[in-house]
Amino acid sequence: MALALAAATALAGCSGGNNGNNGAGNSGAAENAGTPSASPAASAAPEAGAAWTVGSEPLEYSMYGHYDWYTMPTWGADESSKWIKDNMKVNVTAIQSGGNAAQKLNTMIASGTLPDVIWMDRGADVEKLRAADMLVPFDDYLDKYPNFKKWVGEEAINMLRSSDGKIYQFPNWYTSQPIGNAGYVVNKKYYEALGSPKLETTDDFYNYLKAVKEKFPNVTPFNPDLAVDGQGLDVLYSAFKEDANLASISNRVAISGDKLTSIFKDDVFRESMLYASKLFREKLMSADSMTQTKDQVKEKAYTGGAAVFAGASPTEYGSVGDAELKKKDPNDGYFMVWPIHKEGLDKNKIFPGTFTRLGWNVSVITKSAKDPEKIFAFLDWLTGPEGTRTLIWGPEGKYWDGHDEDGSPKFTEAYVKDVEGRTKTMDATVNLQWVGNSVFIDKSKMKFESTLPEAEQTWESKYQSTITWPTQKDATEFINLAPAADSEEGIIQTSVEEIWDEARAKALYAKSDEEVLSILDKADKDAMAIGYQQLLDFKTQKWQENKTKMAGN
Repeated sequence: MALALAAATALAGCSGGNNGNNGAGNSGAAENAGTPSASPAASAAPEAGAAWTVGSEPLEYSMYGHYDWYTMPTWGADESSKWIKDNMKVNVTAIQSGGNAAQKLNTMIASGTLPDVIWMDRGADVEKLRAADMLVPFDDYLDKYPNFKKWVGEEAINMLRSSDGKIYQFPNWYTSQPIGNAGYVVNKKYYEALGSPKLETTDDFYNYLKAVKEKFPNVTPFNPDLAVDGQGLDVLYSAFKEDANLASISNRVAISGDKLTSIFKDDVFRESMLYASKLFREKLMSADSMTQTKDQVKEKAYTGGAAVFAGASPTEYGSVGDAELKKKDPNDGYFMVWPIHKEGLDKNKIFPGTFTRLGWNVSVITKSAKDPEKIFAFLDWLTGPEGTRTLIWGPEGKYWDGHDEDGSPKFTEAYVKDVEGRTKTMDATVNLQWVGNSVFIDKSKMKFESTLPEAEQTWESKYQSTITWPTQKDATEFINLAPAADSEEGIIQTSVEEIWDEARAKALYAKSDEEVLSILDKADKDAMAIGYQQLLDFKTQKWQENKTKMAGN
């Protein structure tokens, strides 16, 4: 998954989800500055040795989501966070990036102001703040508040440790089992109108898109979601290699034995770009693939504007699109297919998406926070059964009523019947899910879904359990490979990213196969000229260190 860091200590702060901007937050904030390296106020801390109870007294803190694309929705504007605000007495105020996260962070650090919490990518930026003594370690809290240790687990906790041996990061969407939603979503109506052809290999896929173009000239045959880091093209890449790990693509490297090598020279990547360019040249792919926003992708899904979608999380709009199309025609809607593969490859070794045991990103608490332990206690509550039930499925009484001995909610009839309302409730907090507990959510859903007839199972759960979860690759070994932005390798990385973005776009628009390969050759030459090999060596070392750590050494 893909994504970044910055902050200010104002009465504002919060962050988001693994999707794009989902509602406008409160960007205004009174500058209530604190010194980043200052110690937390001792007077606000719970009594020594005693755990603080969430809801026992008001807690307010600011939060900053360090992403250009992210705008935090207003805390308390939806029914779930409103319940938490009213009943647990927690108010979270937003500091927004304004579309320029890097500049925002630099400004806040330079001015000596940080928010209480920063929601950001793991890796170099976290370590930069830690090294500057701006972050609060969590070690003293772990035995007082039970959910972090119980759900994150010892192995993942060890992977989170900084070089000083301490824990500063609260992970989001961490897991001990495969999760993820990457793959292909197919429009049912167009598919059946074309005779429900075999849709398994890359040849099948190409022929199907041609048939769509011929029979439905006003419909986009293939609409890959490229809004976030070109992930729809990564899904296509997976079709050409058994056991492909797409984390290599997001790191701009290829795997060659025990080394990481040039992605531009990788035979599989080159083959996948030839295929993608062919689809684009023949107008089988949306003409605005490289420029359309996430909202435009969703709009096409909701209106039936494309025959096939692909991306890192197409279930997000496939589910809503399925419900929208069925309102007009019960026989319309979407389904997912097993990941497409090149003829001759084992379809059970194709992985169009990845997951890591540490999940996606993290929350860190800065030393500007007056109540760091109370903030940790709240995040610990939020990642536990009670907080998760409320944030994901709304307050008790509507879509769930009571819970079992494992904490899983007892879902009501409304959960099954009111698909539109339930989806609206869940979607409203996507960008407030900062410490997502994947295993608890997934087990709760599947425990309930398994008791229902297939027709009553939710669209997402049906395809997650049968297609997406079994086809996501563990990419934990690729975490934290990015160098610090201001290091020599970090400066090289920035230049390589620019070369990557330009080369992939040009290759997609190329007029011939020869031009595609020429573009990738030039990209490799240009990257090597500015130090790409040094970056590859750096990432190889980090990758090998991860594998050693995961092996318990």
